[in-house]
Amino acid sequence: MSNKFLSTTSAFLLSTSMLVADAPKVTVDIAPVHSLVSKIMNGVGKPDLIIPAGASPHEYQLKPSNAKALEDADLVFWIGEDLTPWLEKGLSSLAQDSSITALLGVDGIELLSFREGALFEAHDHDDHDDHDDHGKKKHDDHDDHDDHGKKKHDDHDDHAHGDHDPHAWLSPQIAKVWLNVIAAKLSEADPDNAGKYFSNAKLARDNMDSLVSKVNSILDPIREKKFVVFHDAYQYFEKDFGISASGAISMGDASDPSPARLAEIRKRVVDEAVECVLAEPQYNQGLVKAVVEGTNANTAVIDPLGVKLESGPDLYENLIRNLATNLAKCF
Repeated sequence: MSNKFLSTTSAFLLSTSMLVADAPKVTVDIAPVHSLVSKIMNGVGKPDLIIPAGASPHEYQLKPSNAKALEDADLVFWIGEDLTPWLEKGLSSLAQDSSITALLGVDGIELLSFREGALFEAHDHDDHDDHDDHGKKKHDDHDDHDDHGKKKHDDHDDHAHGDHDPHAWLSPQIAKVWLNVIAAKLSEADPDNAGKYFSNAKLARDNMDSLVSKVNSILDPIREKKFVVFHDAYQYFEKDFGISASGAISMGDASDPSPARLAEIRKRVVDEAVECVLAEPQYNQGLVKAVVEGTNANTAVIDPLGVKLESGPDLYENLIRNLATNLAKCF
C-alpha cells in the first residue's frame, strides 16, 4: 500500500512538473505589469519580474539574472522604451521567434503627453472630463510589436524623457485593455491553455470594474482638494478618477528638480493653500520636507510601483487602492 501510494504521488508530481515545464516562459519589466500577467497565467505558470518594485525603472541596471530571464523568454511584456530605454539593448538579444509586446504601443489606449512645467499650466485637465475615452486609437504605427528596435518620433530626441508619459499602468481602464492583449499573446504562444487565459482575463476585468467603483468611493470626499505629487507620474490615475494634481516636485522621469522648480512649487503650496504634498518611497523625501516647511500642508507617501506589496496577481488592485487611500488620508 505504501509503495503504491508513493508511486501514485511520484506520478502526480511528475505530471505536475511537466505541466509547469510546458508553460510559456514569460518575462515582465515592472511589478504592476507582472501582476496583470500573473492574473492571466494563474493556474498555468508564473512570469519572471525584471525590476523589483523597490527600484526605480528610470534608473535600474540590468543584472545577469535579468539578462538570463530575457534570453530564455518565449514572451516579454514591457511598458516600452518611454519608461525603460535601457531595456532596448537586452531585448535585441532575444531569439527571433520570441514575442515582445510594448504595452504603450497596443491599440485601444490613449497615450498622454508629459505635462511640462512644475505647475502643469499647459494641461489644466479640461481634456480629462470624459473618463471613458480610453478607447480612442492612437499610434497605428505600433501595430507590429516586433519593431521594438526602431526609433520613433525622431523630432523629440532632445527630450530628457520619452515621447509620452509612460505611467499608463495607473489607469485601470488601460489595464483592462492590456489584460485582453496579454491573454491573446499568451494564447498565440500556448493555444492549449487559451481557454484558461481568456477566462482569467474576463475575471480580472470584472474585478477591475469593482476596484474602480471602490476607488471612486474613496476619492469622492476629496475631489476638489489641492495636492502636489512628488513626480509627474499620476495623470492617468487622475484622468480615470476625475482628480487633478496642482503640480509636481520632479518631472515625469523623476530627475532631480532645479532650485527654481522647487521654489515654484513651494510658492504654489503657500499661495493656494495646497493641503497635501505627496512623497514616494523610491525617492528623496527631503525634497518634500523642503517644500512643506513652514506651511500647513500635510504629507503622505504614495507608491506607483508597489514597493511594500507582495508581487503576484493581487498586487495591482492593492496598488491602485492604496494610491487612493493614502491620498485621501492626507487631507
